[in-house]
Amino acid sequence: MPKEFQLVAFQLGEETYGVDISQVEEIIRLQPITKVPGAPDFVEGVINLRGRVIPVIDLRKRFHLPPREETKNTRIVVVEVPPNTVGMIVDAVDEVLRISEEKIEAPSLIISSIDTEYIKGVGKLENKLLILLDLAKVLTKEEKGALQTMKEEMEKREEGEVEN
Repeated sequence: MPKEFQLVAFQLGEETYGVDISQVEEIIRLQPITKVPGAPDFVEGVINLRGRVIPVIDLRKRFHLPPREETKNTRIVVVEVPPNTVGMIVDAVDEVLRISEEKIEAPSLIISSIDTEYIKGVGKLENKLLILLDLAKVLTKEEKGALQTMKEEMEKREEGEVEN
């Protein structure tokens, strides 16, 4: 029997993307984001999620897609990108779905407007294609380190505010 994957599907522009549900911690509404000076341009800043500092990246900026106004459907998908927990701003979250391994193909150069290095594969659904993101490659090792440092600095700042 072919292996099945459970994915969280979300929208960025006209395309539907998917990430393995095991990497998704939660999905939240867009909330105020604290800007962090000196962060890479695709890093919007950090949010305080129940006492945890979570760096937030804008996937549109990361993938060099045109900017779009936030809507009532805009969400932050909180994911595990070891060693970090990161929030990804997406246009909308569609659904949780199952897809069998046999319906997943290797990424093609013409399938998406984003760089194929970020793509694990392409899932063929009944009426659309689902671009499977490789979260381990969405951020470089250096960027992961920078996010971790930024998070730690913001946590120290918040602790300092509490102590004063």
